[in-house]
Amino acid sequence: MIRERTEQDNIWILKCLSNRWGGTAVVVHGESFDLFTLPAFVAEREAGVITYRVEGTQAELISIDAVHPGCGVGTALLEALIASLPKWQVKSLWVTTTNENLEALRFYQCRGFELRALRPGAVEDARRVKPTIPLKGDNGIPIRDELDLCFDLI
Repeated sequence: MIRERTEQDNIWILKCLSNRWGGTAVVVHGESFDLFTLPAFVAEREAGVITYRVEGTQAELISIDAVHPGCGVGTALLEALIASLPKWQVKSLWVTTTNENLEALRFYQCRGFELRALRPGAVEDARRVKPTIPLKGDNGIPIRDELDLCFDLI
């Protein structure tokens, strides 16, 4: 079951985000975000969390984490977020990932997201703000570029 976060989720969310992201700060497209302060949906039994922001008719998925990938939790979190967006008259949901994150690129494209932008070298700029961003991903590909994907709701 997926639901909006409550105060009772905060300790677990903080732990999950800190473990996954090396803290709660992320830097993307030149902006810094504190994941812990963003609105979120959680999967019951501490199975996952998704954070986002809404600005005008655009929403942005900032982070998504499934404790046990491949079990459908990420998909359920994403579907819950998408289902919630019409109440704000959101027309598009955006997400940014990095060039080496092949799993994320597959995940989003399989769920209807389309590639819309590439920012070569953007991760180097992000490292100036958050130096703990690794140089290489788990699969050995250098982490250099940001890619934007978009899901159109209408």
